[in-house]
Amino acid sequence: MSDVTPSQRMLSIICPMHVILDATGRICSAGPTAEKLLLGKPLTGMQFFDVFEVKRPCVAESLEKLRAAAGAKLRMQLRLEPYRELKGVLAQGPEKGQLLINLSFGISVIDAVQYYRLSAADFAPTDLTIEMLYLVEAKSLAMDASRQLNHRLQGARDAAEKQALTDTLTGLKNRRAMDQVVSELIENRESFALMHVDLDFFKAVNDTMGHAAGDHVLQVVASIMLNETRKRDCVARIGGDEFVIVLRDLKNPNTIDQIAMRIINKLSEPILYAGELCNVSASAGTALSSLYDFPDADQMLGDADAALYESKRQGRARHTFHSGTLTPERTDPEVVADPAQSKLRV
Repeated sequence: MSDVTPSQRMLSIICPMHVILDATGRICSAGPTAEKLLLGKPLTGMQFFDVFEVKRPCVAESLEKLRAAAGAKLRMQLRLEPYRELKGVLAQGPEKGQLLINLSFGISVIDAVQYYRLSAADFAPTDLTIEMLYLVEAKSLAMDASRQLNHRLQGARDAAEKQALTDTLTGLKNRRAMDQVVSELIENRESFALMHVDLDFFKAVNDTMGHAAGDHVLQVVASIMLNETRKRDCVARIGGDEFVIVLRDLKNPNTIDQIAMRIINKLSEPILYAGELCNVSASAGTALSSLYDFPDADQMLGDADAALYESKRQGRARHTFHSGTLTPERTDPEVVADPAQSKLRV
């Protein structure tokens, strides 16, 4: 009907999801929100029972049965797409012979709001649904903010943990990280090789060219070690010019020796810094976990250290495997014998 009565305007404000049936069961008027139920297809003019199925409190398939449910809460479902379930309450219409049904989405209102793209204007101003939707939205925003905060906190935590396990100068793992890796390998009974590498003549670079040059050399050394090992291996700086390489799943001496010598040969090449050449070399010693009945991290590191200093005693720039005859006693890595003075000097 083209003319809108004052009562219909009033109902559209206070009950925007209502429908009014005439004496024949035809929908003669519908609120603005109710008109959205069929996704653009108008309700007005359609027969009520062609659109709605009344399921409870009783199956009502005629106006007489529907009138008998006046005042009761109705459970209904659209017979047409999107076949949504609804709730309603029935009352006498504004004119004689008419029936008024005020509809509701019930607990599915949140889904309906998203599905039909409803806003506050689609509900009565006093409808508590609006406040509930505001609370839901506020909760959703709070949850999003909480997730973002947790994400940032987790990122900060991860960064802090990574920093705690990283050598800041070279970007390699530090002693703590290396200890964790070795302990994990021992606990999981995985075979590995622990290679201790120490630079030769590094103190001379610091003394003659300055600590900036020394830092540059350490960074280049770190890059070489990473390039000559696998991603799953652990390369750590555990002291000033001391490094440990943990080679996972390797116990073949020939393969390990080849890796060690590639690193040593690379480190024997001069390193350019500020137009000058820094000359260092490296000595290495390795202990194999497969040679121990019960590997112990401290013992293996001590044995690799003993093998390292055997390499130094034999002339540096060498690689030695640990054997039971090697002693863990160390001498200053930067000293050479001076027969004239019968003592060691830098």
